[in-house]
Amino acid sequence: MRKITAGLFIALDGVIEDPQDWHFPYFDDAMGAAVDAQLGAADTLLLGRKTYDSFAGAWPEREAAGGTDAAFAKKLGDARKIVVTRQDLDFTWRNSEVIDGDLIDAVTALKNEPGGDIGMSGSVSVVRQLLAAGLLDELHLLVHPIAVGKGDRLFQDGAATVPLRLLSSETFPTGVLHLVYTRDEAASTASYDDAKAHLSQSVQ
Repeated sequence: MRKITAGLFIALDGVIEDPQDWHFPYFDDAMGAAVDAQLGAADTLLLGRKTYDSFAGAWPEREAAGGTDAAFAKKLGDARKIVVTRQDLDFTWRNSEVIDGDLIDAVTALKNEPGGDIGMSGSVSVVRQLLAAGLLDELHLLVHPIAVGKGDRLFQDGAATVPLRLLSSETFPTGVLHLVYTRDEAASTASYDDAKAHLSQSVQ
């Protein structure tokens, strides 16, 4: 079965909205390598509409310009790109298509197709749905040492509990933490009272 990985720039207070306003001072070669290892290694990209529009508006030009990031831009261009949207799109970026049918059903089928990793970047609403459905294999968080103070957060109030297990961690020279999580199906989500009762029984 294919693996789905999602990469997100996130502030210390959990904000993921408008990273272009606070992210760039922390970008360095270490972060570039981490993004390349997660997103650049995928042969299929699964993107929300806004993320796709942002990527399609920038990366084809960077590839054509032949600058320092042209090789990465080519990887993104060569990858199969599946866009999560209910709108009909007129694609200008090669290898792009709209997801077919229900998101969860379509992604489940996609994971069972032959191929390599499926990479995601941004696309937070899609990440939340796949994480809740147990379809996201790895969540790569690049935690920036800044509290933004306002904006949409990765985990919203009222959302279902999602236990996670840390797979790896790395600290970059800028102070950014690269944390890789997977869903922890074995973790207990019992309440405090349940846990206290269990502890009481175990010490008797």
